[in-house]
Amino acid sequence: MITADLANGYNRDVFAIPGRISDLKSSGCNYLISTNKAQLLHHAEELIQCMGWEDDFVMDPASGKKKVRARVQKELFIELNKDEKAIVAILQEAEAVLIDDLVFQSGLSNGAVAAAILRLELENVIVSLPGKIYRLS
Repeated sequence: MITADLANGYNRDVFAIPGRISDLKSSGCNYLISTNKAQLLHHAEELIQCMGWEDDFVMDPASGKKKVRARVQKELFIELNKDEKAIVAILQEAEAVLIDDLVFQSGLSNGAVAAAILRLELENVIVSLPGKIYRLS
């Protein structure tokens, strides 16, 4: 419960799978869902959809199961300014990064990072994830 409250305080998404109403061990999850502190999940597919991970998976025609999609290199010659290059360099080292960490690691102002992120999103270089998290597309 404390962790869910902290996550909500940092505007992070919290998910919970409901349990039986009569089960004492399910009372925490059920409480979080009933007070809108956690989003109700029925199965893993919902989590994938809520987190925006659908594009990372593709159906394997041979087995009929989903598998991780190989990343394809985007356009080779996008002209980036120095601020955008700094943001891309940080994202290349990590899977996903919070916007506050981008500001801290780049040494740029909040406005400069916001402008760079906007242009990078418009150029489909990066994608925004829930919780103000960014990753390379």
